Amino acid sequence: MSVKSCEKLEKSMVELTVEVNAADFEAAIEKAYKKQRGQIRVPGFRPGKAPRKMMEQMYGSGVFYEEAVNIALPDAYANAIKEQELDVVGYPKVELQDVSKDGFSFKATVAVYPEVTLGQYKGIEAPKYEAAVTEEDVNGRLKEMADRNSRMVDLDRAVETGDIANIDFKGFLDGVPFDGGAGENFDLAIGSGQFVPGFEDQIIGMNPGEERDIDITFPDDYHAELAGKAVVFQVKVNAVKVKEIPELDDEFAKDVSEYDTLEELKKSVEAELLEEREGAAKNAFENAVMDKAAAGITADIPEDMIKEQSRAFVQNLERQVQSQGLTMEQYMQMANTDVDQLLEQAREPAEQQVRMDLTIAAIAKAENIEVTDEDVEAEFQKRSEEFKIDVEKLKKYLGEPMVREQLLRDRAIAVVVENAVPVKPDTEKPAEEDAQ
Repeated sequence: MSVKSCEKLEKSMVELTVEVNAADFEAAIEKAYKKQRGQIRVPGFRPGKAPRKMMEQMYGSGVFYEEAVNIALPDAYANAIKEQELDVVGYPKVELQDVSKDGFSFKATVAVYPEVTLGQYKGIEAPKYEAAVTEEDVNGRLKEMADRNSRMVDLDRAVETGDIANIDFKGFLDGVPFDGGAGENFDLAIGSGQFVPGFEDQIIGMNPGEERDIDITFPDDYHAELAGKAVVFQVKVNAVKVKEIPELDDEFAKDVSEYDTLEELKKSVEAELLEEREGAAKNAFENAVMDKAAAGITADIPEDMIKEQSRAFVQNLERQVQSQGLTMEQYMQMANTDVDQLLEQAREPAEQQVRMDLTIAAIAKAENIEVTDEDVEAEFQKRSEEFKIDVEKLKKYLGEPMVREQLLRDRAIAVVVENAVPVKPDTEKPAEEDAQ
């Protein structure tokens, strides 16, 4: 293998021209022969027993070339990358060129980790909010606690707005069920707008056990084949429920906490909210200074890095959707979107994330930040005690590289934050809103 050229292109792309010599190609052809000989029939020989030369005479000298290239090319590419000391990103686009008994050549175009020039990352000014908690905030948190401790009560009456209707449903387009249009024992909050416009309105008035066909016309801007189509949903109401919320009194405090009175619970909630908002103010300040640091870098970011991060965001969304008991197909139908639209929506935050990752890595390099094996072990011990998980199990779950990378990131961010300058905000916007 020899690298004939290594040309830098725009957007941190590199084009390699690589040649594989006759000896290396011959070795790959022999491997291809041994791999494929059982699949090639030669009269007078049992499968796999015909000599290679006879197969080549019968089917042509290049009969094994394609498989041989598939065998030799990955190693040749990997060796070329190592020889040129390239830090590649993603997979290459390969263009095969000359192929003969004397070897073959190919071009590989691949993205490489971009060179990053840091801007200002010390002395950055950013607003920092003062944490505060009002009586209204405390009452709001108590109402949330009451809502979480509510219970569902079955009602023997027709569905009304605000009820929870437990339903079975199945959708038909021209008499044929369509994908993502069916569900069983689904709790639908009437008036929430979860389903296609008009669906929930037609559930109102139905009694437990009642079945009804509902006519729906999907909006013209709905995705895929359902846009503008008239469909029929077969719906059965299994139960009608309403949420019963407990009173905020001393008995409630005893039920949901270690306190005997509502007043004690309020004080605890106030302290908890203050701690949360102090953390939110800290995070908002950190995010603000890091955003400025990331905005100041100069880097020719390859498109592959942004696309890969966009895909990671969509995959994370899919995991969240599945954790809620839905398939991605059902979610996309309900959200009137598709994969291409999700990837497009993810592009801007993906680019921001890539810039942030590049910034943190560049700061770690500039500050000569290192993470030792002892640092990693200490972090595992700390998390083991914090989460009450056996340290060996934790190591299997997280993995050493992930913990090492997180420690490196934390230390690089700390350099920026510790050298930042907090200033008074222009507005009194709550810290938790600023941290979003």
